[in-house]
Amino acid sequence: MLVIGERVNGMFEAVGKAIANKDKEVIQNLAKQQVNAGADMLDVNTGPAAANQVDVMKWLVETIQEAVEVPLSLDSTKPEVIKAGLNLVKKKALINSTTADPEKMDILIPIAKEYKAGLIGLTMDKKGIPRDMSQRSEFAAQIVTTCQDMGLDLDDLYLDPVILPVNMTQPHAVEVLEAIREIRLLSTPPPKMLVGLSNISQGAKERSLINRTFLAMAIGIGLDAAIMDPLDKDLMNAMITAELLMNKNIYCDSYLEAYRRK
Repeated sequence: MLVIGERVNGMFEAVGKAIANKDKEVIQNLAKQQVNAGADMLDVNTGPAAANQVDVMKWLVETIQEAVEVPLSLDSTKPEVIKAGLNLVKKKALINSTTADPEKMDILIPIAKEYKAGLIGLTMDKKGIPRDMSQRSEFAAQIVTTCQDMGLDLDDLYLDPVILPVNMTQPHAVEVLEAIREIRLLSTPPPKMLVGLSNISQGAKERSLINRTFLAMAIGIGLDAAIMDPLDKDLMNAMITAELLMNKNIYCDSYLEAYRRK
């Protein structure tokens, strides 16, 4: 499974302060820690408080790439911020993200093609996040069809069924799991599925437990990637074990250690 580290995000207090002070050490330490813990890619989010998000994105990309060599997921609602990062990345990037709104796809799909980047498609529109599986599947189908029509390789597309906090909308978690199962039937091979994992435990007390339980369940029905906290060792252990039980890794008594060495 593709692990996208979530920690370089200006909404975290320490990261926001590091951005404001141009403190490279904080950002680079976070990048190194996440990669050492098993992140395959790092999400990069300037945060909404950044005064000039274009300049901040450039600074973050350059700062991170001085420290680690993994690909980056550029996380912004503003196309100009995404393009600023894409102009500097050294490895194939991921754009986070478009919705199913035609006006957004018309902008971001050509950018993804131009820069040979991947794209995350959120199964929602300007009206908000759907509460049921069927509407998520409709939005997913719209995104897949538009990407095909505009010539984006579906291997570069990740669909996100969009999780809401379980302490606010408990039935929603089941709908997301059912959506993953349903959306995977849209094409052959199935579309890649991704979740922003930490959203499900937002505001809850047992965050790590909720995150790792949901992650294991989602892997069991075909999840391909997650934006998550690789510094949570219990969470990473749950992911590794779930993939083992899905026959994606070879069993040995020290399989956790073996996975990390790999």
